[in-house]
Amino acid sequence: MKTFIDPDLSLVEAASAYAALGSEQRLQLLRTLTRSGAQGMSIGSLGEATGLSGANLTHHLKILANSGLIQQTRQGRSVICAMADTATFKRLNDFLLAECCADLEDHHHG
Repeated sequence: MKTFIDPDLSLVEAASAYAALGSEQRLQLLRTLTRSGAQGMSIGSLGEATGLSGANLTHHLKILANSGLIQQTRQGRSVICAMADTATFKRLNDFLLAECCADLEDHHHG
């Protein structure tokens, strides 16, 4: 049987990314960054938009960055956060859906 799982995305990487999304605050941060597109937002603006601040905000952003879901770049004295490229999210979707219904075919032939 053919499988279409991306060989570059391991179970460990997928689990890390999905675990990072398993927090209301991080999901809110990611959705806010998604709205801002490739230009991203400064950490201060992101905090204002989400109501998160200080160590709490930094903690959640670090988890999102470590899992590859966001990118952080320094611009002068600011740190700009932006969502990862859409290919990253497509790979996560593909990982989940790659074997969708694969076992159903086996039952018809058995």
